[in-house]
Amino acid sequence: MVKCSFCGDVIPPATGKIFAKTDGRVLYFHGSKCEKNHRLGREGKDVKWTTTARKLRAK
Repeated sequence: MVKCSFCGDVIPPATGKIFAKTDGRVLYFHGSKCEKNHRLGREGKDVKWTTTARKLRAK
């Protein structure tokens, strides 16, 4: 199982999107919501609904 590159959720097998950058890095997204937020330049830790933001607020 792979984690989403934007929000940190676990992506179930055979779902999600893969985005390959020109420098060779591969980004995994579990849906278009995460992909669009990443393309807009947002950070996952700054968006309230992401798993990484929830973990940071809990500390």
